Amino acid sequence: MTESILDALGPADAERVLAGGRALTLPQGWSPIAAGTPADKAYLITEGEVSVRKGGVEIATLGPGAVVGETAIVNRTLRSATVVALTPLKVVHFTSERIEELADEIPAFGAALRAAAAGRVAGD
Repeated sequence: MTESILDALGPADAERVLAGGRALTLPQGWSPIAAGTPADKAYLITEGEVSVRKGGVEIATLGPGAVVGETAIVNRTLRSATVVALTPLKVVHFTSERIEELADEIPAFGAALRAAAAGRVAGD
């Protein structure tokens, strides 16, 4: 089971994060993040599962509570992996600017994002 990035937050802060983005439904097979592209958005998965792939090889499967796309935003780099929906997804979409604003406004969220990004870079 995926650990939720929201677990590091109190209920009020978790609600602020969820309200800070736009709820979307994405179809199975959709690729919301592509390797080598700019860090312009991130998604918090609320329902469903994604495959994280490097060079066509799956390196992780993530589900509800996981954020995808944050590593490139935090590290100010191009995307290092492609994310593909294994199931239909419900997500909260954030622009890179909104992620950065929320990280500044809610210190625990910023710390959780940096920890998630650091863990993914270390896992490379």
